[in-house]
Amino acid sequence: MDTTAPSEGLGEVVSHYLDKGIVLIIADLLSLITVSSCLVIKVPQINTIRENKSSKGISVFGLCLELFSYTVMMSYNYTSGYDFLSYMEYPVLLLQEYVLIYYVFKYQDMLGKRTQVFAIFYTIIATLIYLKLFPIIILTFLVPFCTPIGATSKVLQLLAILRTKDASSVSRTTWALSAFTNMTRIYTVYVQSHDLMLLSNFLISTFLSLSVFVAACIYKKKTKTA
Repeated sequence: MDTTAPSEGLGEVVSHYLDKGIVLIIADLLSLITVSSCLVIKVPQINTIRENKSSKGISVFGLCLELFSYTVMMSYNYTSGYDFLSYMEYPVLLLQEYVLIYYVFKYQDMLGKRTQVFAIFYTIIATLIYLKLFPIIILTFLVPFCTPIGATSKVLQLLAILRTKDASSVSRTTWALSAFTNMTRIYTVYVQSHDLMLLSNFLISTFLSLSVFVAACIYKKKTKTA
């Protein structure tokens, strides 16, 4: 029985992959690290809210804007046919975002009929996008707004911390991971697609995530020493 064929086949696959070049291989590795980080990026924030049974200092409007931004960006990448590894974190982030929004709304007594109607409407739109029945021209129109919307969601979170001077419900781990994953995406998007809209989105997101992280560190310390 010839056992060399499978090994030769594997060798050809590895050789073909290495032919991509070190720049793209690093991009793939960073994509995997980013996706791995995103598997738990919102978990510390969710756990903090559950343990405190409070979502004080969390911007509800900011979360809704973040949900919109994640949804549009994932849909844009999906319908554009980009490499799945280059945006795989978005579906992972969205699943965690749903849980986070649920707990924030729960502890702010916002799980009423209006929220339920919005959830149904959102599900219908998301299904149409998945089935590629949603007009792509609308997504193309919305993508440029994701950078200011995503930035606004982070600015609102930053302002919420500065206004209340209380970051007890804000997870520093979540925001540190957010800054890190956005930073890695600057590299992967640059070498894989050169998409200027995506690049500007990740550059601004990195800066603002770092700003929220710093504010959370400052006001965590202040609440502990008070």
